[in-house]
Amino acid sequence: MLAGYLIAPTQIELRDLPMPKPQPGELVVRVRVALTDGTDLKAYRRGHPKMPMPTRFGHEFSGDVLAVGSGVTAFAPGDAIMSVHSAPCGACWWCEHDEAELCAHVMETKILGAYAEYIVIPPHIVACNVYAKPAHLSYEVAAFLEPLACVVHSIRALDLKRDAAVAVVGDGGFGILHALVASTFTDRPPILIGRRPARLAVARAYGKFEVIDATGMPSAAVAELLRERTNGRGVDAAVESTGTQAVWESAPDLVRRGGTVSLFGGLPSGTRVGFDAARLHYDELRIISPFHFGPRAVRAAYELLAAGKLDVEPLIDERFALADLERAFARLAAGDGLKYAIVP
Repeated sequence: MLAGYLIAPTQIELRDLPMPKPQPGELVVRVRVALTDGTDLKAYRRGHPKMPMPTRFGHEFSGDVLAVGSGVTAFAPGDAIMSVHSAPCGACWWCEHDEAELCAHVMETKILGAYAEYIVIPPHIVACNVYAKPAHLSYEVAAFLEPLACVVHSIRALDLKRDAAVAVVGDGGFGILHALVASTFTDRPPILIGRRPARLAVARAYGKFEVIDATGMPSAAVAELLRERTNGRGVDAAVESTGTQAVWESAPDLVRRGGTVSLFGGLPSGTRVGFDAARLHYDELRIISPFHFGPRAVRAAYELLAAGKLDVEPLIDERFALADLERAFARLAAGDGLKYAIVP
């Protein structure tokens, strides 16, 4: 079988590996679609502390079960499935205290390697985070299960009311997904703020949220625009989805007194950010920084996709064969496209 390896920043090679055989509780899955992802792009550009190279990579996928290990009864060869790449242990302090996304073992037991012809799903993921793909869902839509679970967890943490005004800063895949999911939680169209015309055009085509092109606008001007749209208050919740320090630091300026700031886009380890302490304290702002997801968010993401409540296919710009994986990431690194589908 062929599998994509990230061997160094900006260097990808395909390697021919032995066909995997399932161990007890495992699934061997033929990958039908793997989606490119912001974390993988960061690793491609500069490396990643959780992905020592050389490493297989890719973790948003769907496919067909090729073989099952002993003890697996929920799936059989030939079943179409959709899955995420991790699952909590269920026994650590965080799992026992209903914070499964922070499970002490979730990161060390995750799987990577969806940019390949086949992938093995271990027992702890098979047991709680693999779902049968409904026949009406394409494999491409089904592969959105993992990023959508992240966004569902993020939006739920905002604790939105139906009349909430929500702003999302960032017009990447995660930014648009946040606006889409927020639109199912509120009656008021979310506001998406970005600077890339092609991506903003994708967002506008949905017709579900207001889109602001902030090209050339200082952060203070963006904050003023949001106040104009909210009777001078500012939005109830703002989601930072760019992963840039400047936007982290300006995000509190976007919300009203008593508002919530969600710092979703991660920054490199060791980064220090600064906020106006008086604003945070005297205006009683709530700062959250949602990470990953738990099984409830995966279930909710599955139900949104299965019910056809989110149209995610417009986020895929192009399809690439596995042999063109390096070209796909070079294009993404150059700022071309939102997400690509890798089709082994």
